[in-house]
Amino acid sequence: MRISTIKFFISESLKSLNRNKTISTASVATVAATLFILGVSILAMVNVNQGILQVQSKVEVDVYLKDNITSSQKKDLENKIKSNGNIQSLTYVTKSQAVDKFRNQLGEQNKSLVDGLEKDNPLPNSYIIKVTNPEYVSKLVSSIQDMPGIESIQDGKGIVDKIVKITRTVRWIGIVILVIMVGVSLFLIGNTIRLTVYSRRREIGIMKYIGATDWFIRWPFIIEGIIIGIIGAGVADIILYYLYRMLYFKTSSSLILMQLISPQYVYSNILGIFLLVGVIIGALGSLLSIRKFLAV
Repeated sequence: MRISTIKFFISESLKSLNRNKTISTASVATVAATLFILGVSILAMVNVNQGILQVQSKVEVDVYLKDNITSSQKKDLENKIKSNGNIQSLTYVTKSQAVDKFRNQLGEQNKSLVDGLEKDNPLPNSYIIKVTNPEYVSKLVSSIQDMPGIESIQDGKGIVDKIVKITRTVRWIGIVILVIMVGVSLFLIGNTIRLTVYSRRREIGIMKYIGATDWFIRWPFIIEGIIIGIIGAGVADIILYYLYRMLYFKTSSSLILMQLISPQYVYSNILGIFLLVGVIIGALGSLLSIRKFLAV
C-alpha cells in the first residue's frame, strides 16, 4: 500500500469524523463508557486479588513440639517439612521467644500478665511455617501430623479454605465480566459506527459502481473506527485515573488489612489494555458495520 493511499485513507477518515461530529462524539462516548466500566472491573479484580495475596502471606502453620522431643526427631521433622517443596519460610521459636511474642501481642498495658512465665514456662517450642500458597497447607499438615515429637498443629484450615474459595470465585467472576464486557463493547460500538456508515450508504454505492474494491472502501471506515477507539480509550483512562485517585486517597488510610493498588497502575497498565481493546473493537465494529453495505 503506497504512502499516498494511506494519506488518502486517513484524510477521508478525519473528514468523516468532522462531517459527522454528533455521531462521532456519540461513538467516542460509547467507547469511553464501555472501557470505563471495563477498567472499573479490572481495578476491582486487581485490588481483590492483591487483598487475597496479602491475607495469604499471613497464613502460617504452627507446629507445637513436645517437651521431650529428641534432637533426632526434631531433625527428621525439619527435613520432612523442607522436603515439601512449597515452603516459603521455616522458623524455630523457643519457649522464651514464645513468651516474648505473647508479651508483645498483649501490648504495654497488659504485658505484666506474663511476668513470671520465664521461671515456669508452659509455652512449647514450635515451628512456624509459611507456605507459598494456602492450598498447600492441607498437604503439608497431612505429611507431618503423625510424626513423633509433635504435640499439636494449628493450621487455620477454615481461613485457608475460605481464601481458596474466594480466590477461585473472584477469578471466575473476572473471566465472566471480561467476556460480557467485550460482547457489550462490540454491540454498542458496532451500532454507533453503523450509523456513520448508514449516513454514507449512497456514497459507498457510487464507489462500488465505479469499480472501487471492497478494501479500498473499507479502510477509511476501519481507520475511523480505530481513531474513535483510541480517543475513547484516552478519555476513559483519564476519567478512571482521577476518580480512582480520589477514592485511593480517601480510603487508603482507613484500610488496615489491605493496601489498594496505586493510581499509577491506571496509566502504566490499564491504558495499554484500553488502547488495544479500543483499536480492536473500533476496527472490528467498522468491519461488521460496513459489511452489508458492500453487498451491492
